[in-house]
Amino acid sequence: MVLRLRLARPATPGGSKRHHPRYNIVLAQARTARDGRPLEVLGTYNPIPQTPIGAQPGDRQQKEIKLDVSRAKYWLGVGAQPSDTVWRLMSMIGLLEPKYLPSGEQRENALKAVRFATHVSSEARSGNEAGEKRAQGQLPKVDVGEGATAGRVAGTTSPMDPNAA
Repeated sequence: MVLRLRLARPATPGGSKRHHPRYNIVLAQARTARDGRPLEVLGTYNPIPQTPIGAQPGDRQQKEIKLDVSRAKYWLGVGAQPSDTVWRLMSMIGLLEPKYLPSGEQRENALKAVRFATHVSSEARSGNEAGEKRAQGQLPKVDVGEGATAGRVAGTTSPMDPNAA
């Protein structure tokens, strides 16, 4: 039984809406239909760029990706295979290494370009500086809740250190 992490259109009461794509990131058996019943829904993906809430009118629009990182890590660890699209989405939030990268000097620049800008900078990753900034009130204190791991940043679903995933 091969398990796949892939995209599925959610069932809506009036049927799926044309020209309004929204997808669930699901865990399903490899041979089931795209819109069949999944084993577990791990998150959602809206491929249409939208302006984030609270952003200025001229700010860049973003695609919305919501993912339960702890469950995704679990299923990847158990051996679930992500589809190419889900692999790309997970590489954007830092769970997986991108599949197609140039070699040599361009590799580091490509990794920076692929990842979202919501990741914390390297200076904020060090424990002492982050603790000092949090004490001064410059960094938000994040309550990650039950079932999640510490070390997450508000507004993102990715771990602080993408290479540790």
